[in-house]
Amino acid sequence: MSLEAIQWRARQLRVLDQLLLPVKKEFVEVTGVEDGWRVIHKMQVRGAPAIAIVGCLSLATELSRATFSDAAEVASTVAQKLKYLVTARPTAVNMETAAKELTAHTEKLLKEGSTAEKMVEEVIRWCEELLEEDVRTNRKIGSLGSASLLSRISGGRKVRVLTHCNTGSLATAGYGTALGVVRALHEAGRLERVYCTETRPYNQGARLTAYELVTDGLPGTLICDSAAAALMREKGVDAVIVGADRVAENWDTANKIGTYQLAVIAKHHGVPFYVCAPSTSIDRSLEGGADIPIEERPHREMTDIAGVRVAAPGIACWNPAFDITPAELITGGVVTETEVVLPPSAAADLKKM
Repeated sequence: MSLEAIQWRARQLRVLDQLLLPVKKEFVEVTGVEDGWRVIHKMQVRGAPAIAIVGCLSLATELSRATFSDAAEVASTVAQKLKYLVTARPTAVNMETAAKELTAHTEKLLKEGSTAEKMVEEVIRWCEELLEEDVRTNRKIGSLGSASLLSRISGGRKVRVLTHCNTGSLATAGYGTALGVVRALHEAGRLERVYCTETRPYNQGARLTAYELVTDGLPGTLICDSAAAALMREKGVDAVIVGADRVAENWDTANKIGTYQLAVIAKHHGVPFYVCAPSTSIDRSLEGGADIPIEERPHREMTDIAGVRVAAPGIACWNPAFDITPAELITGGVVTETEVVLPPSAAADLKKM
């Protein structure tokens, strides 16, 4: 793992500015929650696991320099700051999940009679553990996902896979979710080629996934978003492997815009479709995909490229950042750090076919 997008040293936080990649590699200092909210909202850092980690560590670095009169003030500050961080990008549930868990943890410490100093240290330690645990989680996802895919492949041959957006070291604490499966396949000597979409409008595939593939020496090929169907017909792929920012109770998933159409195309061509996400991305409070809030981004992300206007002035735009993939299209399964779940609706559909 050669890329480190989140640097946490001596309780100081720096994040790799992903808006500048691949042309320029530059880190942004995050000195507190306001900075954390800003780098998440501007997409200088993105990816559901990374959003939660950077959000929590931005709180940790702010707390490390603050003074409090008592533990109640610490608990109140933590709750308020976390609630604010959740608003930076509402679709990704990991930040919300972390906020709920950390708020509950501080409330428990308060009831136990913790001092202000001890509570601050406990919160910082909790945030640091979030960073460390993410890499372990990603490696488990990679192992389970690659094993599931390879169980479908006869003869021990190498596989070709297609991925969308960026789900690697740049979107996590390291290794990656969907790209973690790709890395695991490569480590096992079973990856022939990984195709990555450009992922318009922000080109996370062309800028970020391609950058990771080249940096780490993985056999990768970039395609236009509109070339996916032709790729499956002309070149053939063994699986589509994507990430998720939120998974509903019925296994519908929200991921980068364009994921849904890949799932439809994959089903038409009989290609297994995998969604890879940590269990913290599962939101059991939402019955289905229709309940997942979808963030809409500024029009200039569509109309401009690198600050240069490319769309006709005056044209209306619709720019949702995510779309919903129905569970019945997830024919490979949802891969978490503990298991590979084939949604019941997908299993029933496959049996029918």
